[in-house]
Amino acid sequence: GIETAGIAHVLARHEQGAGFMADGYARATGGPGVCYLISGPGLTNALTPLGQAYSDSVPVLAVSSGLDASDLGMERGRLHEMKSQELAAACVCDWSIVAHDAGAVWELIDRAFAEFTAARPRPKHIQVPIGVLGAPAASGPPPRPAPRSPACHPGEAAEVARMIGGADRPLFILGGGCRGAAEEAREAVARSGAASFSTYAGRGVLPTGAAGHWGAWLARPDSAKRVAEADLVVAVGTTLSEVDLWRDRLGHNALLVRVDIDPSVICDRHGAGTAVLSDAASFFSALLPHLERRECPWDEARIDSDRARWRAEVDAARPGAAAVSDALRAALPTGTTIYSDMTQLAYVAKEVWDMDRPGLWHHPYGFGTLGYALPAAIGGKVGLGAAPVVAIAGDYGFQYTSQELATAVELGLTLPIILWDNGKLKEIEDCMVGSQIAPNAVVARNPDFALLARAYGAGYSEPRSLGEIGSAVAAALAADGPTLIRITPDIAERP
Repeated sequence: GIETAGIAHVLARHEQGAGFMADGYARATGGPGVCYLISGPGLTNALTPLGQAYSDSVPVLAVSSGLDASDLGMERGRLHEMKSQELAAACVCDWSIVAHDAGAVWELIDRAFAEFTAARPRPKHIQVPIGVLGAPAASGPPPRPAPRSPACHPGEAAEVARMIGGADRPLFILGGGCRGAAEEAREAVARSGAASFSTYAGRGVLPTGAAGHWGAWLARPDSAKRVAEADLVVAVGTTLSEVDLWRDRLGHNALLVRVDIDPSVICDRHGAGTAVLSDAASFFSALLPHLERRECPWDEARIDSDRARWRAEVDAARPGAAAVSDALRAALPTGTTIYSDMTQLAYVAKEVWDMDRPGLWHHPYGFGTLGYALPAAIGGKVGLGAAPVVAIAGDYGFQYTSQELATAVELGLTLPIILWDNGKLKEIEDCMVGSQIAPNAVVARNPDFALLARAYGAGYSEPRSLGEIGSAVAAALAADGPTLIRITPDIAERP
């Protein structure tokens, strides 16, 4: 029934890939991504991407088959038998529920899509017993109207505006929840004269060069000193999690205002003095009429100095990656969507690579899984069509899901895949050395990536200098299928 319903089906090579593709599709389009899974190992293979979607607030719906109720708990040796698929998925999903008839399926789908719209978007799992899958079902009811997300009360916005107006050095921290409210956020921050940081997920909400904007340097230890200088901090659409800060405390001494659609966020350990349950767009829209325009009192020269110093720290810690990041940024068209993996090139790029608009860089932030970039980029490319999409992966993480090259080739997707090949698990090696541990089990034999790409029918290139990166990327963006572009760290020494 999929084709007759007008639903496009993408055949992944592994259930983990299917889950990441659904995640990538959702992040690119803003709508839910759906993955269909078989029972038992099919579901367990997808638990990692579902966990990633949960930690990064991505709307993914997983639909799996399951054993019939009469078989549950009986240990009869049925195919794909598990003690409880429902509980297994519940560990990494917002909820996991068995649909015992067709009516329950319709109801659960409506519930999932309503919650994707009105609450913090997180993955859901619907399990359909095999007997129900094969049973006749009546046509479903019409889709129910989607509710709206929590809106800011005008009185709350007026009170926050009063606090901002009374502060000498207000500071905004903008997270991924602000991506759909960039226009309103830019105007509110500019009008208030506040300085600002963004989280990694909030990059691009404020444009490069905005007054008082440090950028995505919040995880630098010294940023806590700058936060401490503010006499009011307003954090919007961010959990201020470990992977946002890489320290226990934000560093504020002043009143903290939290704005979020998730009540658990605004009541967390950071100790908000004022909490506003609202989505970012509603909050900023309600805030704007109450703000009086004023100049930013923060020292722009010192902000520029901080950014330069922090970039130097990053460059010294992971040599070569910043230069490659700059070359890639120069080579890519405006509006390119990027999916990155857990690799040192991405760790550097998400700090030094300024974004002019939000929602274009997607990374496995919270769960931190390897193998994300390639299948997620495939899902994103399917959702975005002709718009440019690029994957960035390390040599080790790429091999977690490299079989999905076949999916990209099969679909004829124009997809440059930047392979950062340092020949080892360099981040782990660096951590071992930093902890005075002799590096062990950090070097693994890599395949011949050129032959691997060609075996799948993908293109391949290997630029020999920073200057050749641009032409390699341009050729990949003009190809009729995916292209693996292998880059090694020593390329930074060959301009």
